[in-house]
Amino acid sequence: MGNRMLHHLEIYVSDLEKSVEFWGWLLTELGYEQYQKWESGISWKHQETYLVFVQADERFLDVPYHRCRVGLNHLAFHAKSREHVDEMTEALIEKGIPILYQNKHPYAGGNEYYAVYFEDPDRIKVELVAPSIKEGNF
Repeated sequence: MGNRMLHHLEIYVSDLEKSVEFWGWLLTELGYEQYQKWESGISWKHQETYLVFVQADERFLDVPYHRCRVGLNHLAFHAKSREHVDEMTEALIEKGIPILYQNKHPYAGGNEYYAVYFEDPDRIKVELVAPSIKEGNF
C-alpha cells in the first residue's frame, strides 16, 4: 500500500459559484489542477490529494458555518517562501479578500511563523504559511 497522506477533503458550500471563483483561483495559484466537475460540485487535485466543493442542499443552509463550532476550523497550505506569502497577500488584497489578524500580519502565528490568514466565501479560515527558519528556506 502507498503512503498514508490525505486522500481528499470534501467541503459543502453555501454558494458553489462564489466558492468556485475563490477556490479555483487560490488552488490554481498553489499548483492544483481542476480534477472533476459536475452540476453540484467541483474538485482540484495536487499530486494524490484532492479537495472537493459541493453545493449544500437548501434545507441545510439555515445554520451558517462558523469555525468555532464543532468541525473544521481552518485549512493551511504550504507556501514556497516568505516572498510567496507576500505575493499572495498582495493578490488577496487586490481581489478584495480581507486579511485576518492584520495587526499581527504576517506573524499572527508567532515570531517565527510567517503566514497570511484569510477567509473563503463561507468564512472558512484559510492559511498560507512559509517554511520555517529551522527548515533552512530563508
